[in-house]
Amino acid sequence: MIRVLGIETSCDETAASVVGLRPGAAPEILSNVVLSQIEEHAAFGGVVPEIAARAHVEALDGIIEAALSNAETGLGDIDAIAATAGPGLVGGLIVGLMMAKAIASAAGKPLIAINHLEGHALTARLTDGLPFPYLLLLVSGGHTQIVRVAGVGDYQRWATTIDDALGEAFDKTAKMLGLPYPGGPNVEKAASRGDAARFVFPRPMKGEVRPDFSFSGLKTAVRQAATAIAPLGEQDVADICASFQTAVSDALGDRVGRALTRFHEEYPGAAAPALVVAGGVAANREIRATLERLCSERGFAFVAPPHALCTDNAAMIAWAGIERLRAGLSEPDAMDFVPRSRWPLDGISAPRVGSGRRGAKA
Repeated sequence: MIRVLGIETSCDETAASVVGLRPGAAPEILSNVVLSQIEEHAAFGGVVPEIAARAHVEALDGIIEAALSNAETGLGDIDAIAATAGPGLVGGLIVGLMMAKAIASAAGKPLIAINHLEGHALTARLTDGLPFPYLLLLVSGGHTQIVRVAGVGDYQRWATTIDDALGEAFDKTAKMLGLPYPGGPNVEKAASRGDAARFVFPRPMKGEVRPDFSFSGLKTAVRQAATAIAPLGEQDVADICASFQTAVSDALGDRVGRALTRFHEEYPGAAAPALVVAGGVAANREIRATLERLCSERGFAFVAPPHALCTDNAAMIAWAGIERLRAGLSEPDAMDFVPRSRWPLDGISAPRVGSGRRGAKA
């Protein structure tokens, strides 16, 4: 059995996991330990990078020890260490990657620097054994992208957000309406009691030939609607949330529909085309129902890994390490790898949003 220890510290979850793979067998998640920092950041309505980094420092050694113990595995039985090296909050990335380098050096094990987005992109192969190629819709607090996944290390971004990520739009909407952090689950909870027809919010980019996403204008429309009827009652908040969620689902369905059409055009012989959805926003029931209906109409399989593997976790990082080991793509100089706060999964396409000192934005 190949066993890889995965470490994930890109945002506000401190995580470690051991994943194993036997020849001819399905992969096994031997342990998957995640410590959330939601309570530490709740008072601020979002993740505070400095607090996140310090929390990783305090917890990571114990999380790794627990992952090895739960897997009934010692470092001597581990074949490699895989750690998230970007993109993400640089303070957290430094903590995780430096810990991984120390363990790899002390134990004499190879180190594999993993792109966090690649972990999401390959999770469906861990959970469902999905064959290449397929489409990935990544919707989280930091990313909203559609990516064509043709093989390990072979990715092409077909769409990205030109402003806010969808999870960020949910969080900011929740904050404007006085709902607690994290915003996504609380907006969905309020929306379940609301009238989605009361407010007609814009569907950003719907009908545009350009395949990308935009959520900044929708967020502005929510603020204007809330200001116009202030002070808000509980039913007002519920109606705004329901209308916002419906607008998001409608816009998302339009954007994804274009990608499904393109996939059919580029892979006309694909026997079982699939859309994989990952990221915390993928847990939203209305969004998921919209995408499932769209996939059914277009002849696509809808694949959504279990919620625990859709959000940030280390099992996906360990599995990406195994995939790279099998493909011969592990970094030979990973011990010199520097954490990257920006690291587009698609290294071929030109940036859609632009570049800065830290590299391409998307």
